[in-house]
Amino acid sequence: MDPATEAFVAHRNLLFTVAYEMLGSAADAEDVLQETWLRWMKIDLGQVRDQRAYLVRITTRRSLDRLRTMKRRKEAYVGPWLPEPLLTTPDVAEDVELAESVSMALMLVLETLSPTERAVFVLREVFDVGYQEIAAAVSKSPATVRQIAHRARRHVDARRPRETVSPGEAQAVLESFQRALDSRNLQDLLDVLAPDVVLISDGGGVKQAAPRPITGAGKVARMIIDGLGKAQITLTGEPTVVNGNPALLLRLDGDLDGVIAVRIENARITGLYYVRNPRKLTRIASETPLTLK
Repeated sequence: MDPATEAFVAHRNLLFTVAYEMLGSAADAEDVLQETWLRWMKIDLGQVRDQRAYLVRITTRRSLDRLRTMKRRKEAYVGPWLPEPLLTTPDVAEDVELAESVSMALMLVLETLSPTERAVFVLREVFDVGYQEIAAAVSKSPATVRQIAHRARRHVDARRPRETVSPGEAQAVLESFQRALDSRNLQDLLDVLAPDVVLISDGGGVKQAAPRPITGAGKVARMIIDGLGKAQITLTGEPTVVNGNPALLLRLDGDLDGVIAVRIENARITGLYYVRNPRKLTRIASETPLTLK
């Protein structure tokens, strides 16, 4: 490979992860990488002191541009919006900080930040990029970036999961949840759900989904049991790793129906994120786990 291509390939996973964490969409992240590649091929490498930093800068700027256009799409979205789920390799789950940063729970928190706050938070907190580099990427002064980083960190810390759950603990809770689905027993579900659990389902107007989040163990459990009872089809749950955390691929009569990711605290599920929108399941259907960062 020529030097430019070699550099881009060497940092591609990092660039994809930056774009995905900023956008919450693998399809848009891939588009950003294509734009980054086209811009990168026009650069005189002799003038680039730090290739990684320069590539991250291009990716960040392209992601910021796309974030602003995505805002209009999300405003017109039918029902609740969830990030596009990604199959990830087990080593992502072993990197606790990376796994949390791409989890459905934290990705939803990042949705509440402004585009610039989100960019600064992702670059600083997830990838430990220096303030000077971030300032160049978001076209702000280093002092301003420090203020934005502090504000974004405080906002995220107030809303992120309160405890870190090991992959083993998460897997155990998910297995209990799967057994409850298999048994279709209301009490089994109530035993694994936290009293204030929230269920968010994303059908994108294409697949049936709850029009708004459902809160409370009783309401969530009854909705799940009622839905399973009405289905004259075979439902199977396949354990996997999505966004760096244990999850279930749900298949109806063998066909992929959706992905359920969970948020866990105190050995109970506090968040259920059910993605059914077929447009967000394309990468999942290809069954090619990603190694991020």
